[in-house]
Amino acid sequence: MRRKSISYAKWGYIFTAPFFIAFFVFNLIPLVSTMYNSFFENYLVLGTTQVGPNWVGLKNYSDLFAGADLGKFFLNTLILQMLGFIPQIFFSLLFASWFTDLRLKLKTGAYKIIFYMPNVIMAAAMGMLFFTLFSQSGPINSVYQSITGAESPYMFFDHVWTTRGIISLINFLMWYGNTTIMLMAAINGIDPSLYESAQIDGANPTQTFWKITIPLIRPILVYVLITSLIGGLQMFDVPQIVTNGGDALDRSSMTIVMYLNKHLYSKNYGMAGALSVLLFIVAGILSMLIFMLNRDSTATKKKKRKGGKK
Repeated sequence: MRRKSISYAKWGYIFTAPFFIAFFVFNLIPLVSTMYNSFFENYLVLGTTQVGPNWVGLKNYSDLFAGADLGKFFLNTLILQMLGFIPQIFFSLLFASWFTDLRLKLKTGAYKIIFYMPNVIMAAAMGMLFFTLFSQSGPINSVYQSITGAESPYMFFDHVWTTRGIISLINFLMWYGNTTIMLMAAINGIDPSLYESAQIDGANPTQTFWKITIPLIRPILVYVLITSLIGGLQMFDVPQIVTNGGDALDRSSMTIVMYLNKHLYSKNYGMAGALSVLLFIVAGILSMLIFMLNRDSTATKKKKRKGGKK
């Protein structure tokens, strides 16, 4: 009797089906729908009269670029992102290199918990906490007045750069722990014999860091750059709470997603769709640029190594 062969391939399709179904329903369909609606005029007049949907082609996109607000809000987003990301990547690399240094023999379990705890707290809660800390009658002003002897409190939220600094500080505190843990995992994956060989050859810790650690954790660094980039473009909840909707100080802290939310709140779905598509394209272009720069630098190093061997 010839036995019938058993195929287990169907179980692979069964176990992966929930992911593809969820992606199709909650990601792909809304994405296509948003792109489709961006070509229509669809909004409310005075909150009651519905206009559209009427096909207008690229008019929503031309209206976006015609206004001066789009560039301003993109610039605000970039400033807030850089103010938070630069110290985030600096301190994450610093702490990751310290905690993975075998010579220091640090116990990292408690530090990992402490660093990651702000990431667990909701962004809205962090925003309210810092809004209270830096408010007119908050503890930061109490310390400021007791140290300087000033009669009146410092109005942190009445100045552009202090407001931006507080928003960036919140984002830094929320995400540097997550980045530190990822970089620690990447550094721990490096073969220790490479560091031992470098020490035997007389390399100091700085040379070891730049010549061994950074090149070997490059894939994780690229991942951190791209996720931070996308997260920065999607920045909404913290500045929304700290600036009370972003309209204060000539909207100097309003991000592009906050601007998008204004269109959704006013039921202008055509403009909101066009802005969403534009944001998607910008994120895609910047992500591809990071990938290309990383690929070019890697290819250049490989050519140099081959040239040296010759």
